[in-house]
Amino acid sequence: MAQDTTPAAKPKRFRRTKRTAIELPLIPLREMVIFPHMTVPVTVARSKSLLALEEAGKDKGQLFLVCQKNIADEPSPGDLYPVGTIVTLEQSLRMPDGTTQALVAGKIRAAVLEVTQTEPHFWARVRPVGDQARKTVEVQALMRLVLSQYETYINLSEDAPEDAIDSLRAIDEPGWLADMVSYSPHLDRTQRQMLLETLDPVQRLRMVSTILSKQIELLELKQKIQSEVHRGIDKSQREYHLREQMKAIQRELGELEPEAALSHEMRRKVEEAGMPEEVQAKALQEVERLAQVPSMSPEIAVIRNYLDWLVALPWSRETLDNLDLQQAARVLDEDHYGLAKVKERILEYIAVRKLTQKMRSPILCFVGPPGVGKTSLGRSIARALGRRFVRISLGGIRDEAEIRGHRRTYVGAMPGRVIQSMRTAGYKNPLFMLDEIDKVGVDFRGDPSAALLEVLDPEQNHAFSDHFLEMPFDLSRVIFITTANQLDPIPPALRDRMEVIELPGYTEEEKLGIARRFLVPKQLEQHGISDRLLCFSRESLVHIVRDYTDEAGVRNLEREIANVCRKAARRIAEGHIRIIVVGRKDLARYLGPPRFLHWVAEEQDEVGLATGLAWTPNGGEVLSVEVNLLEGKPDLILTGHLGDVMQESAQAALTYARSHAAELCIDAAAFEQNAIHIHVPAGAIPKDGPSAGITLATALVSALTGRPVRRDVAMTGEITLRGNVLPVGGIKEKLLAARRAGLTRVVLPRRNRKDLTELPGKPAEQLDLVLVENMSEVLRVALAGNAQPELLGGFRLAAASTGA
Repeated sequence: MAQDTTPAAKPKRFRRTKRTAIELPLIPLREMVIFPHMTVPVTVARSKSLLALEEAGKDKGQLFLVCQKNIADEPSPGDLYPVGTIVTLEQSLRMPDGTTQALVAGKIRAAVLEVTQTEPHFWARVRPVGDQARKTVEVQALMRLVLSQYETYINLSEDAPEDAIDSLRAIDEPGWLADMVSYSPHLDRTQRQMLLETLDPVQRLRMVSTILSKQIELLELKQKIQSEVHRGIDKSQREYHLREQMKAIQRELGELEPEAALSHEMRRKVEEAGMPEEVQAKALQEVERLAQVPSMSPEIAVIRNYLDWLVALPWSRETLDNLDLQQAARVLDEDHYGLAKVKERILEYIAVRKLTQKMRSPILCFVGPPGVGKTSLGRSIARALGRRFVRISLGGIRDEAEIRGHRRTYVGAMPGRVIQSMRTAGYKNPLFMLDEIDKVGVDFRGDPSAALLEVLDPEQNHAFSDHFLEMPFDLSRVIFITTANQLDPIPPALRDRMEVIELPGYTEEEKLGIARRFLVPKQLEQHGISDRLLCFSRESLVHIVRDYTDEAGVRNLEREIANVCRKAARRIAEGHIRIIVVGRKDLARYLGPPRFLHWVAEEQDEVGLATGLAWTPNGGEVLSVEVNLLEGKPDLILTGHLGDVMQESAQAALTYARSHAAELCIDAAAFEQNAIHIHVPAGAIPKDGPSAGITLATALVSALTGRPVRRDVAMTGEITLRGNVLPVGGIKEKLLAARRAGLTRVVLPRRNRKDLTELPGKPAEQLDLVLVENMSEVLRVALAGNAQPELLGGFRLAAASTGA
């Protein structure tokens, strides 16, 4: 051990350096704070502390004990708190392990003035600090409060000695009382040192009262929590004992226990569900698990939910198809007007099913603009076949789990919407409609359209796997019908699995028939009006279709008919009139002025003005193409909100005119001395597509040659640089628009002759259709003063002439 080299290596014990200061051996304490009036045991193990203890035992046995700020093995003077306690050594006992058990009695507080020596042990010069406080009424009240609080604390605490309150009642000094309470086990080292350093007894007593209040509050809260826990445990134990008693009674009566009864009932349902062998084996395995799992286990709910889904699915139940072709055709005609292609496809399926049971169920995709009856057509087909109808709206779905479901490991897991709908249908062969399949989204949760590949693939859907079931489910008997407004957003792999049937917009005649057969009777019934009180003339319905709606379907038409019915119902209810006949002149009163103005032919033939036909989602439209020549720098000016393809068509038309200028009798200088301005009216409406090519070329040639264009001729077709006329789409809608506008002759590409076979009879009969192959034939028909083609095979074929 290192020796202290200071001059006072062995000072006299208990030397008094001043009147109020004394020098004593010092022992640092790790986690212990000793108060005056306390007799406590202390374990001394460090060598310096043992030497200090021996030094104190040689004389009066006085020591100075002070707590250290940290638990270091060799504290320095700076690691000691400034206030400690002077104690007397009552007795000491050497232990076999080398430590010494000392019993010390606290005498008085003392403040450390200086640590005078550190070797071979600590010596400190300290000044004792006594307690002096007047026992006023306030002090006595405070002492009683602390005694009351401490008694409450003892009653609530489990580790406080019950006889401690008796010894405290004999204390009549506030400082002494505070020190005695401070030594209670509820205080930590920091709180005790703070109380030791508080020299004012009254202030120390107030601090003790505050600490006791907090401890009492914590103990009361702890007792409350424990009481609630005990009540819950007691209730659970009581329920457990009652259940055991019920089981004993049921055994005596020969009845099954609840768990056994549940598993027995589930086993019966599994055996009666008609499951495939693989699925039934899995279900019976889960039933065995259900019987073995304790009744209080949360796994019970998971297993039971899984079994409930398995037994509720229609594994073998199916409806018998209605194979009466006449009845099916009658049902389809009752519900929908027109749509011959769709009805024919369904009747073909029924006919094949009548001959063989091996045919796979069709997977159809109805594509068409809104309001043409795609969804309602699915209901009608289900009614015609005698099958259940289920529908899922796919619009906005972005999570693959919506189709395939969640795995059972997730809380609240459920099957996907396909399996849910099969459970709702109750049979394995419903008609399943997947609405708005073109509006399925994709995000980080997966691609629902990819999950639909298995559903809509006839080679795979006989063993559709849902994540929740984890067992194959047969969807091959289901008739799937999907609907879409456009084909482009549908992934090619998904589109390839479906038979696409396009539902174009209704013609004016079809809308009129739908209004008279379906919409008007439906609205009269909904408004409580008899057909004898309100009727629509044919002319009024025609003008509602033309002037108040602009759509491919009939939704807005139904709304306008409903508007008329509401206003008529008010007049009838008020008693103003009994019978109402809605004519054309009455529409302004019920619906206001016309909302849509249609194209009107010019009064005479014009130079540089040609009439074209365009297709829109709402049907066909008639548009005009205007061309003017402006003297000046050569340029091509295009206006009218034209798209890129239509602008390219205008450039192709100009190139054709320049390359055939001699044949068309056009002065070549006209292209160098004039700017050409091409405009398509209704500039706020975007226009695009190649079908206006021959119209642009006709108007351009008319302006360059000064020859007028016939006002009763409309045209559509794509033009090439060599003047060939290529086929275009939307022929049906374009011809209906031409007829509606009062045009009498329409120029079409000869390659579109195949599309004319699907036209209704009246448009073909009321229009003079001219089929052409090149631009010279178009100009011969369109420009005024030319000889007209002869009628051949029901259509007029333009002569193959290069002259204009």
